[in-house]
Amino acid sequence: MDNREKSIYKVTLIGTLVNLILIVLKFIAGFLGRSSAMVADAVHSLSDFVTDVIVIVFVKIAGKPRDESHDYGHGKFETLATLIIGILLAVAGVGLLIHGVELVLKSLHGEMLERPGWLALIIALVSIVSKEGLYHYTLRAGRRLNSQAVVANAWHHRSDAISSGGTLVGIAGAMFLGEKWRILDPIAAIVVSLFIIWSGIAIIKPCISELLEASLPEEEEKEILDLVLGVEGIKDVKNLRTRRIGNGIAVDMHAKMDGSQTLSAAHSKATAAEKAIRGRFGDNSIINIHMEPWK
Repeated sequence: MDNREKSIYKVTLIGTLVNLILIVLKFIAGFLGRSSAMVADAVHSLSDFVTDVIVIVFVKIAGKPRDESHDYGHGKFETLATLIIGILLAVAGVGLLIHGVELVLKSLHGEMLERPGWLALIIALVSIVSKEGLYHYTLRAGRRLNSQAVVANAWHHRSDAISSGGTLVGIAGAMFLGEKWRILDPIAAIVVSLFIIWSGIAIIKPCISELLEASLPEEEEKEILDLVLGVEGIKDVKNLRTRRIGNGIAVDMHAKMDGSQTLSAAHSKATAAEKAIRGRFGDNSIINIHMEPWK
């Protein structure tokens, strides 16, 4: 296991421990504190716990070296993990939305919703503070490690903090504004669920693009061209093809250079171009440069 994998595991395991504690506290607070919103929030935290497990399993697979059945490595397993996280996030949002709508309809039909207790309010505050702190910690680590899965998991922590914020508003309204305002609890849950669904979709979209072999963004392709053309002796680049593989990239191109030079000289220029690309996009980048004579 390399240092990157160890760092990802450390970040994810910390998140897993926090989630596990919150799941227990939220379910206890939801049932003892008579708060359906807190129970729904506990279910959302449970989805966080599941995604942590997914990251641990898939990052281990993604870190495996190339083998006979995976010539381009296992990087897309990390993309698959990110996609699963996004789907679970969206599904959790839909579940919270349905639950909130059901409670609103019950209230509108004259059914009196229960008044939440102090325990639910306190645990909602604890959840907001702990999950927001976990979001910032995980996001910094994900960007430093260049891991899409860890960044996606950070946003899942943030969605849980926002979910708990909506839960807090609903619980406080139901506790202090009187019986007719207890409908605030499910209304807040509906608003939060819409944000969670949007967050899940935002995570899913780039994963689908990568799995469908979409090219790198135009600005990144321009960076690659500038790096290669910055190598002395490379006159032009044609047939540039790019794609992302997990936290790395794959690049194919035709580099035009002086045809009268020796093969060794041409090869050294291609190697210099490869080093320039890897210096920008990571050592695990897969680069294939076809050398052509400049006419």
